[in-house]
Amino acid sequence: MLPRLGSVFKDESKLDISYVPRRLPHREKELRILFEFFSFLLRDPLRMTQKVLIVGDVGTGKTALAQKFGEDITRLGGVNIKYVHVNCRQYRGSLFLLLSNVLSAFHPSFPKRGLSAEELLNILLQVMDEQNVYTILTLDEFESLIDKEGSEAVYKLTRLQESRIGKPHRISLICILKNLEFLNTLDASTRSSLQSNIVYLERYTQDQLVDILNDRVQIAFNPNTVPDDTVNLIAELAHSEGGNARFAIELLWRAGKYADAEGMRVVTPDCVRKAASSTFAMIRKSDLVQLNFHEKLFLLSIARFFKENEEAYASLSEIEQAYAITCEEYGVQPYTHTQLWNYLQNLSALGIVKKKVSIAEGGRGRTTLVYLPSISASELEKELVELLEKN
Repeated sequence: MLPRLGSVFKDESKLDISYVPRRLPHREKELRILFEFFSFLLRDPLRMTQKVLIVGDVGTGKTALAQKFGEDITRLGGVNIKYVHVNCRQYRGSLFLLLSNVLSAFHPSFPKRGLSAEELLNILLQVMDEQNVYTILTLDEFESLIDKEGSEAVYKLTRLQESRIGKPHRISLICILKNLEFLNTLDASTRSSLQSNIVYLERYTQDQLVDILNDRVQIAFNPNTVPDDTVNLIAELAHSEGGNARFAIELLWRAGKYADAEGMRVVTPDCVRKAASSTFAMIRKSDLVQLNFHEKLFLLSIARFFKENEEAYASLSEIEQAYAITCEEYGVQPYTHTQLWNYLQNLSALGIVKKKVSIAEGGRGRTTLVYLPSISASELEKELVELLEKN
């Protein structure tokens, strides 16, 4: 795909939610585990099937991990393996609709009206026998199927081979869900058939999110259009959202769109703040109105610093210097460091600004860094100037 004239993007499709990257940073171990669980398919697929649960919070890479595994194992060749990925929520948790979709992957024109889910399942197995194919069926958002159909549907899927004595094993399952609590609604027999092989995905750390974002920047953006500060800010915001990589990638895309819309050659941290403000709820004006005069001056100083410097972070001492200049503009004496620290604590509690401690190399020296999480510096400045004019 050729980049648009003047765009920061090289190929923005690489930021689409459905895109499966060539590598999954920090999920290599889990990918190897999946291959170990399904290695029998490459050696002796006739004699067994497998059932695996992938469990993790939103944005931990569950879907991408399963899809990447599916791509890789079918590419190996030698055995006729088909990977089918369906989202249970998309089919309203209905086993019939789900199986209709799966059957379409093998026999697109097969008439399904008037058939039960159990009949569809038997036909699916018959078609796979005829095509001599072994299927890995991934049920994403597995909670929806459990919630709608309960134990009976899950039991049918996990105990397929019991009615096919002497015939080849055809369907292995990967079930993706947020946590194991959803399994508690299943009966003990069904639950026991699922819980033997579990792959847990931990939340991404901030450093891991930086690695993931840098990978996407390299393939989705033109060179030198996304500086490290921008990536670090996105990782910080996504980490505060539970280590959500999906959110991080969406925020990166949105920030790029803001840069393009304004004809910028670089995706700045303020593009990220604008993108975040369109994703999060905007800062409520009532929160700003409730601030006292010097809190507004202090926050205005923060907004102006980031507007003028286009950086992601500022030290507290830099903000204090900006605050002194703002006080001079408004003809008032600046408050002390202690009072400004209290203001920073309050603004942080409101979620208007965020702070973190940076430790120098070697562990010597600690610096408080301030950043704006979810509103652009220019928008915040405009709001505060209007409020201060009314004081």
